[in-house]
Amino acid sequence: MQANNQPRTNTFLTKNDCKVFYRHWRSAGAPKAVVVLAHGFNSHSGYFQWTAEQLNANNFEVYGIDFPGRGQSDGERYYIADYNAFVEDLDKLVEIAKAAHPGLPVFLLGHSAGGVLSAIYSLSYQQKLKGFICESFAFEVPAPDFAVAVLRGLSHLFPHAHVLRLKNEDFSRNQSAVDFMNNDPLIANEVQPTKTVQQLSLADIRLKEEMSSIKLPLLILHGTSDKATKPSGSQHFYDSASSEDKTLKFYEGHYHDLLNDIDREVVMKDILEWLSKRVG
Repeated sequence: MQANNQPRTNTFLTKNDCKVFYRHWRSAGAPKAVVVLAHGFNSHSGYFQWTAEQLNANNFEVYGIDFPGRGQSDGERYYIADYNAFVEDLDKLVEIAKAAHPGLPVFLLGHSAGGVLSAIYSLSYQQKLKGFICESFAFEVPAPDFAVAVLRGLSHLFPHAHVLRLKNEDFSRNQSAVDFMNNDPLIANEVQPTKTVQQLSLADIRLKEEMSSIKLPLLILHGTSDKATKPSGSQHFYDSASSEDKTLKFYEGHYHDLLNDIDREVVMKDILEWLSKRVG
């Protein structure tokens, strides 16, 4: 995760006056499209540095959000009171990108829980997007259904209790990437509160009911050895979406964070080929 093309950084305010941080990586040449990045748990926009550099080199402008309570944004750490508010924050960044690059097509790339929020975004705002790349979709998780139900119930009694910890070593087979995570103060001691688990569960329930209304061009990516989310969730998305243009790719043996895992170049090649075919 060495930084070469350093991004510009800025902030915007949410409806509740929470300061949201974002990064903007500039295209190497005349930009042909914009890619907006949405991170998941144990992450923030800084984890897309290498991804952004590859996209920049191929003339894509790139924007990445730090959701409230994560990365360098304000807000209670790791807490999601209402997933719809996060979707609106994502829309603010899309609008910032569109205003800065009028006329350019915009693609959304969401990783894990960021993929869930991006999919919800696509339900309401797909007319703003040229396509959606869904990486390691957190639509299904390895936890038993009853455990998720218990956590959802506890969210009413103890909404701020921190209960769900993901293992950094499950994100990548690349030890240097895991070491980076282990030494990153912005995700230190990250444990998800019951309210956050409830909100992501409610988002999944909504997606289950409305997924068929998504008609955007889709690229859905998942590693077969992902221990944080289930590849079957990505298969369900592929089977359920109404998109005529949809592609599903499984990567044998890859872990949860495909773009910071071993052989990430293979994944990036697929992403760049898919994007290039859809910008003319």
